[in-house]
Amino acid sequence: MAISTTTPARGRTATGRDDKTGPVRRAGSPAHRGDARLAWVLIAPAVIGFLAFAAYPTLRGIYLSFTDFRVLTPPRWTGLDNLKRLVADEVFWHSLGVTAYFVVLSVVIGMALSVTTAVVLHRLTASTALRGVIILPFLISGVVAATTWSWMLDAQLGIVNIAIRQLGFDPVFFLGSSKWAIPTIALISVWKGMGYNAIIVFAGLQTIPPTVYEAGRIDGANEMQMFRRLTLPLLRPVLAMVLVLTVIGSFQVFDLVAVTTQGGPARASNVLQLYIYDKAFGQFEFGYAATMSLALFAMLITITFLQMRLLRADESDTN
Repeated sequence: MAISTTTPARGRTATGRDDKTGPVRRAGSPAHRGDARLAWVLIAPAVIGFLAFAAYPTLRGIYLSFTDFRVLTPPRWTGLDNLKRLVADEVFWHSLGVTAYFVVLSVVIGMALSVTTAVVLHRLTASTALRGVIILPFLISGVVAATTWSWMLDAQLGIVNIAIRQLGFDPVFFLGSSKWAIPTIALISVWKGMGYNAIIVFAGLQTIPPTVYEAGRIDGANEMQMFRRLTLPLLRPVLAMVLVLTVIGSFQVFDLVAVTTQGGPARASNVLQLYIYDKAFGQFEFGYAATMSLALFAMLITITFLQMRLLRADESDTN
């Protein structure tokens, strides 16, 4: 009698059961009929929240940007009138310039300190407690941070100016001077966000294999050369992400300015977000405020796209 040498398909028995995972369940089987319904139930809160608090306000804002809307009267369609007004609005361009100045200071100083702090943490210490202390300012509310620094920088009673007078110098009007207002707010912003950015960069540093630095030392490279030729190129995606987030966050600064200077003195710190807020909730010109918000959104999209392209955020190399 001939004996068959064929064997059942691997992983599947003659009864249609998987030899390791049990019965094979197809998508149309009764066991899967309720999966789609359950999935929609689970994601429904997120979808509803997105539609109610993101999609609808965005579409409503775009519509209002083409209208004259002052809350107590129905929106009146005006077409491109708000855009024409924006182009000729000197205060808008002044606020945009002030915002750009703030962004440059906070981004340059913040990135430099964040990267330096992350490298020091990575190369010199592994203390979890120290990392927790560094990130603490980020966890503080912007209003609380701004209020605290306003007290500390007060020209008469602030501890900073008391120390300056003890050293024999005249007090500095950090928040009351047109010259110092934006640099001071930028430094407060850097102090608040540096720890968070440093932790992100620190996490990126941990992904670099130690053998890379060992090979660099064998080739005779010093610490600075390894930082320029190895660390920075390998951190390109992480640094690009931190830079993009920092730029977007800096353009949206509001609470620090609103609490410390309210846009003064003489509009020296009147950033764009504060001007938009004043137009909307101070003068009730919601249509024009929506136009400025839409312009800011378009600028941020353009800046982000250019940053991602110029920085080659999806690449990491050691060239």
